[in-house]
Amino acid sequence: MKRAVVIGVGIVFCLLTGCTQESQNKIGRSIQNWTGTNGVLEIYAGDKLVRRFIGIDKLSTAYGTSDNTARPYRYGYGYLDANLNMVRDANERKVYFEFSDYATNYIFFENPQ
Repeated sequence: MKRAVVIGVGIVFCLLTGCTQESQNKIGRSIQNWTGTNGVLEIYAGDKLVRRFIGIDKLSTAYGTSDNTARPYRYGYGYLDANLNMVRDANERKVYFEFSDYATNYIFFENPQ
């Protein structure tokens, strides 16, 4: 049993080291998307925080339906933190959001709480 686990880990290691960096990143993102995260997206106007979304499991890049090329915006679902207190209050609902990769000052991070 122990030997089978060691061999299995060795095979996985060999497969991962043989992958390109981009392939490894895709594998990491798929694992993260499967396990979920507690992401926070903050939108800034200059140096002022104007919107915060909490409880985001992932941000996605939009792709065209006919040409399958990446669009210049990202989207996701999260709770609009209307009072910016980093807590999901009873009146704060889950919403869909989009933002431009080019014109939006934003920070996306995993909530440390």
